[in-house]
Amino acid sequence: MLREGGNAVDATIAALAMACVCEPVLASPGGGGFAMLRDGSSGDTTLLDFFPQTPLVRCGDSETGFRHIHADFGATTQRFHIGPATVATPGFFDGIDALSQQGASFSLADLFAPAIAAAADGVEISPYQYYLATVVEPILTATKASRNLFAPDGDLQSAGELFNNPGLSETFRDVAANGWTQTDIPDQILREQSLDGHLTKVDLESYHVEERQPVSLTLGGAKVFLNPLPAASGTLIRHALAHLQNCTPLSLATALNEADQARLSARGDLSVLLDRPIRQQGTTHISAIDADGNACAVTVSNGAGSGEMVGEHGFMLNNILGEEDVNPHGSCDWPLDTRLASMMCPTLIDTSDGGLIALGSGGSSRIRSAVFQTVVRLCLEGQGLAGAIDAPRLHVEDGHLDFEGHFSGDDTRQLTSAFPDHRLWPERNMFYGGVHAVFSDGTGNLAGKGDSRRDGSVAIAQ
Repeated sequence: MLREGGNAVDATIAALAMACVCEPVLASPGGGGFAMLRDGSSGDTTLLDFFPQTPLVRCGDSETGFRHIHADFGATTQRFHIGPATVATPGFFDGIDALSQQGASFSLADLFAPAIAAAADGVEISPYQYYLATVVEPILTATKASRNLFAPDGDLQSAGELFNNPGLSETFRDVAANGWTQTDIPDQILREQSLDGHLTKVDLESYHVEERQPVSLTLGGAKVFLNPLPAASGTLIRHALAHLQNCTPLSLATALNEADQARLSARGDLSVLLDRPIRQQGTTHISAIDADGNACAVTVSNGAGSGEMVGEHGFMLNNILGEEDVNPHGSCDWPLDTRLASMMCPTLIDTSDGGLIALGSGGSSRIRSAVFQTVVRLCLEGQGLAGAIDAPRLHVEDGHLDFEGHFSGDDTRQLTSAFPDHRLWPERNMFYGGVHAVFSDGTGNLAGKGDSRRDGSVAIAQ
């Protein structure tokens, strides 16, 4: 889209559609997310919240519509909840509409065209995407409709094979021509939800994208814009930065621990989270900057997917209501009509020398630590994108330290002494998120870095 003369918003919308085709485990029209936008002409920075909303009422049989599966990560397994009762009101297509209204120069037909073609012709499954599919295979094969798409011959398709999704191709074509509310997608969602789900017509019709003022702060001469409440990430990163003494690994870990303790106690600004449980699973990120200073950083999620397909439209609905953080006391413990909190954190940085960085990360609860460490290395240590993203990472949660085994011997000894409850990972791992970032120096020079931990990539249109 950039090569065709489009702007950063055009590029982001096209990339979001393509992500739904290429990595349906992480991105789907059945989910939602957040976008941090910079208007290059005015300099205004805005956060668009199109994250899923909890239903207005509880209805259906939450027990029969709420099933348990176990995802296999190899070294460990994780329990997930799927089924119709785990579906929250999706915001993806409303978010696309809001993004388009914020400055897209191309029509949705043009922006969706690459995804429409790719879904119809097929995309080659990468080793990383195949691995993700095997982890959540019980979700991708939970229903007859999902098996027909993801395992048409009985087994998941392997890396190197072509994945075809003609239903999603037609969905994007129809939405581009008519708008999603004028297609049969709402009716198909309600049909799927009619047995044991909670969503009603009123939920779909009353959903709206929230425009919010970002958390903004100054760090080492740079100005940083983070995702505001009710998303938890920006406020937690601000807490961590307030407790940062220096840039040593021990100081980074200590600062992250202080922020995590604030999360656990929901004190200060985070008290708003007392009635907004944090939803943390299944995320992907896209960053775009154009030559005119427009920027968009967007992070989206479908949870891990509910197993429930929307008619013949080629996409799965979210399982946002299925996480234990959202339902600490049972399958129907979520708050009514609430935009749930999230760790997703699309971020923009105005550098001290006039440059602009757009970044963000996937990685569930580790998003906040991945973005925090990257921002520190960019703004306080003066590292470039590659150095800041490739540097070894750590994460502190509930007093437990995880860290990659590439720190120096002295740093490792200090970390393990300060955090007796710890785990050392010998290699860089997708557990620590995937920070994908782009940079403009304001004079026409562009750069980018995709995090190898999550198979990231970068393209520069000259």
